[in-house]
Amino acid sequence: MIDVLKKLVVGIALAILAGCASGPGFKDVSSKIPPVSVDNGRIFFYRVAAMGAAVQPDVMLNKQKVGSAVPQGFFYADRPAGDYEVTTTTEIKKSLTFHLDAGQIRYVRLNIGMGFFVGHVYPELVEDSAGSREIEKTKSITKK
Repeated sequence: MIDVLKKLVVGIALAILAGCASGPGFKDVSSKIPPVSVDNGRIFFYRVAAMGAAVQPDVMLNKQKVGSAVPQGFFYADRPAGDYEVTTTTEIKKSLTFHLDAGQIRYVRLNIGMGFFVGHVYPELVEDSAGSREIEKTKSITKK
């Protein structure tokens, strides 16, 4: 019975870890990220929490997929100045709207909360000081 429990616990732990970002850390790649062009702004998307690792909805920016909400991962999108809407959808749709200026860098944290059937990932615009600090705990993921 104890062997079965050990195997179950190890299996659950491996499943959780498999769902997390596995690329190089932000600190390792940040110096290789090209500077944002003068005509564009940059939006960093990141998810610090590993909780709800199986819940990885698409991240949409003005109805265009820019990535997935991978636990402990980050990605970015460069866009012209303007108004933007970020949405994620599990059993419900969560949205965030904001304005991006040319040359501006914004941080969108992808939080997870409890849902009725599955967790919900919801985007939150965070202050530059918090975003630049928190993103250092994440790893690069490939944009999809």
